[in-house]
Amino acid sequence: MGTQRIEEHYIVTEPYYRVHGQELTIALAAYEHQIPLLLKGPTGSGKSRFMQYLAWKLGRPLITVSCHDDLSTSDLVGRYLIRGGETVWMDGPLTLAVRHGGICYLDEIVEARKDTTVVIHPLADDRRELPIEKRGEILSAPPEFMLALSYNPGYQSVVKDLKPSTRQRFIALELTYPSPDIEAEIVQHEAGVSKEEAEKLVRLAEMTRSLEDAGLQEGASTRLLIHAGTLIRSGIAPRQACKVTISEPLSDDHELVAAIDEMISSLY
Repeated sequence: MGTQRIEEHYIVTEPYYRVHGQELTIALAAYEHQIPLLLKGPTGSGKSRFMQYLAWKLGRPLITVSCHDDLSTSDLVGRYLIRGGETVWMDGPLTLAVRHGGICYLDEIVEARKDTTVVIHPLADDRRELPIEKRGEILSAPPEFMLALSYNPGYQSVVKDLKPSTRQRFIALELTYPSPDIEAEIVQHEAGVSKEEAEKLVRLAEMTRSLEDAGLQEGASTRLLIHAGTLIRSGIAPRQACKVTISEPLSDDHELVAAIDEMISSLY
């Protein structure tokens, strides 16, 4: 079997995460009772940071997989490789997490190929088993193992959606943007800007989120606000910082970009 290290997946330093609801209490209860977790929420709303914080809190390794169109079952479970003239088995991230009682976090699961649910289902119900067909092996997940998925409901379509048979195996948590005061606190901490600057950026975000009815797919995320604040702290003029971190990334539609630029001008 190929040499792989689980130690590198432990989170040693406490990640900054501002709890703003019952998400941590529910996730800890899910872990205690060996129930998998499904996180729903818009881009940049803190899903990945929450998983890092949860893993640190539990003292378990976190193995994150960024799902994409070409992600296959073999990518998750593992495959045979040729090394030094020998054929060796290399565990995939899901298998590694099961073997070592880690947390496997499949980010944006709807982007993965549909055949990945074949291995997810037996792990996400009372069997808690991972079949490794190429080795003729079935791994039983230890109590410490946790499976977590995430996706962005705003990008759902008939083609890219979770089947009810998958959804109903999970506890679902919706991580939306926090209240303005908490979001400002997060931006202030992460970007290192003043409270007043953080509050102004949050006001801008709320204004952009109101444009979703006008054709904007998503408003400014907390992540974008942190990017803007970071540039402002670095000496970039606020209007320019907001343009390159908020209005331009949000849309290629010139009218929408112009509308967001006007919002920026009204605040700066």
